[in-house]
Amino acid sequence: MGKKLEGIQRMLVIINKLKERQRYVPREELEEYVRLRMEERDATPVDIRTIQRDFKDIEDLFGICIRFDKKWSGYYINEEDSLINEQYERLLLNFDLLNALDKTSNLHTYVLAEHHRPSDTECLPALIKAIKFSHPVAFDYIYVREEGRMREKKVLPHYLKEDQQRWYLLAYDNNVLKTFNVDCIRNLRIYYEETFKRDMDIDANDLFKDSYGIWNQPDIPVENIELSYSALDGRFLKSVPLHHSQQIIADNETEFRITLRLRITNDFVMALLARSSSLTVIKPLHLRERIRKVYEEALQRNT
Repeated sequence: MGKKLEGIQRMLVIINKLKERQRYVPREELEEYVRLRMEERDATPVDIRTIQRDFKDIEDLFGICIRFDKKWSGYYINEEDSLINEQYERLLLNFDLLNALDKTSNLHTYVLAEHHRPSDTECLPALIKAIKFSHPVAFDYIYVREEGRMREKKVLPHYLKEDQQRWYLLAYDNNVLKTFNVDCIRNLRIYYEETFKRDMDIDANDLFKDSYGIWNQPDIPVENIELSYSALDGRFLKSVPLHHSQQIIADNETEFRITLRLRITNDFVMALLARSSSLTVIKPLHLRERIRKVYEEALQRNT
């Protein structure tokens, strides 16, 4: 890894650590954190003097001033500096993700990205490294739909996929390919002493071609769908299609009508409701009924 790239990645790591706590990260804690994060990137070992030089570079490049509080023996970022430079932090996070493979150019064999900026997340570079070198990973996973219940998982990571500005890990869990929301991963550990044979025959893009978003449910049939919208909503749906299968069959001053072919999952229904002010479901009838029931239940709750 080049020295300039290492320097920028160290700055990213420092900013991430300091901004996650409003005040005072002890010197030893910051040094250990930066050392571990840079080891994950196979970078040159660092010490506190290197980190302190990075402080000056961070201020010179981004205007973020890192201060030391003698009373609490800790470093911190001024709150106003943090707010002013939020856009720079996001830029650095993107840079770190796209360069996480160091000199490897075949990012697409590990990461299935959309044309969106990724959300801030610490474990993406570590996950990419685990995928790249075929190391199993373990983590605590939060099940949001189970009231935040957490379960420990040990999986074989195969891909990272982005969907609607969120990142998901595609991994084999007990020989079943599953999807994990990266935002729900805690305490990530990489088993560097173990390796597995990565299944290169998986066509990850084909895996989701009949789905809306990330949730592929093979038990739900693929169906032909026809929807009608107002001309105003149609302008939006032309620029941001609901699905790659979207076909326009009417586009005039009174109506915008499309057909789709995909699985009708909960996520797809939620997407329809997000732009439902002019929506008419033409077919299938069971989708029309499903949308109607949602409206009726919402009306009962709000009367």
